[in-house]
Amino acid sequence: MQKILQDFSVPAAFAGFITFLVGISVSAVLVIQSAQMLGANTAEITSWFWALGLGIGLSGLILSWKFKYPVATSWSTAGLALILATANGYSMNAAIGAFFVCGLMTAILGFLGIFEKLLKHIPQSLTSAMLAGVLLKFGIELFVSLQNEWAFILSLLAAYVLTKRLWPRYSIVLTVIVGIVLCPLLLNFSMPALSLEIAKPVWVRPEFSLSAILGLTLPLFVINMASQYLPGLAMIKSYGYQPHVNQLIGWTGTAQTIFSPFGCFSVNIAAISAAISLDDQAHPDEKKRYIAGISCGLFYILMGIFAGTLVSFLISFPAVFITALAGIALLGTIGHNIVIAFQEVSERDAALMTFLFSASGVQFLGIGSAFWGLVFGLVVHMIFKLKYKST
Repeated sequence: MQKILQDFSVPAAFAGFITFLVGISVSAVLVIQSAQMLGANTAEITSWFWALGLGIGLSGLILSWKFKYPVATSWSTAGLALILATANGYSMNAAIGAFFVCGLMTAILGFLGIFEKLLKHIPQSLTSAMLAGVLLKFGIELFVSLQNEWAFILSLLAAYVLTKRLWPRYSIVLTVIVGIVLCPLLLNFSMPALSLEIAKPVWVRPEFSLSAILGLTLPLFVINMASQYLPGLAMIKSYGYQPHVNQLIGWTGTAQTIFSPFGCFSVNIAAISAAISLDDQAHPDEKKRYIAGISCGLFYILMGIFAGTLVSFLISFPAVFITALAGIALLGTIGHNIVIAFQEVSERDAALMTFLFSASGVQFLGIGSAFWGLVFGLVVHMIFKLKYKST
């Protein structure tokens, strides 16, 4: 504790707060949508935020303190998109069981140090195509909303484009603020009265089914590894730190497993937002930047404790506000994954079929299109790989 007090600085603590703010503002509305699509009531939605806040906050705080470099943790926005795309096929209990198994797999494969070997067998073009496919409808729904609320949607898009041009790091945060301001002006909405509410966790009994494990657990595991852990670990390395890979993956997977019955669908290493805590703006001395990771963890814990207030605030907004922000928050992820999916000419056919199959939303044997799209893409990829080898 004495060392933490000696190394503490306001800029580092503020960097942790901004990391936290960017992390939740990008996709907090998606958490609500995902829980609602699985049939969650307000108490269960609050429990999701409680579990996420404590799971993410404790793991980030403890790992930053233990290893003395910023370990910014977060939930997976891409994972939320997958849940949204497949939620209609599963009950809440089955989804909770899938989250539990995903966390357990992450912990075991993390501690054993073999997750990188597994991912080497799945081309990044295919995982990106699968992710872009399941995300596509959320981007489309943003523009479909123009038919009924064109003034609000166009204003929100203008705010996003301008802030993305001028302050790209904070564009989502600023867009959320603009959206909140515009709601009473352009929509039928009045700001609710808020009071601090301590969240109460709600236990949901996990159910384990083969269809949920194949259709939700495995795609969620692959997406978390490809879109969160790999870029997150690369981000830490890019700032000169040597991440304890097995420990970071193992303990975040353990946190997800413990809190999953209360709605914790993922605890991951943060990727893009992590740069805020790792940068020299947090502290010129790289040995003291871990305070930013501890600070970020503390704010997630506070979010979890007062999740009732957060949920009451967000759930009071009109549905079009949630839909629009969800679509805007996912635009960058959609574009990024489309670029990666179709970058390699030799893998383009397999990536295209994976993308279209995943976007179709079809289900076979109770298993969603994300899983089948990836499987089909892998088969096509292997066929073309044999072709190129033989020529």
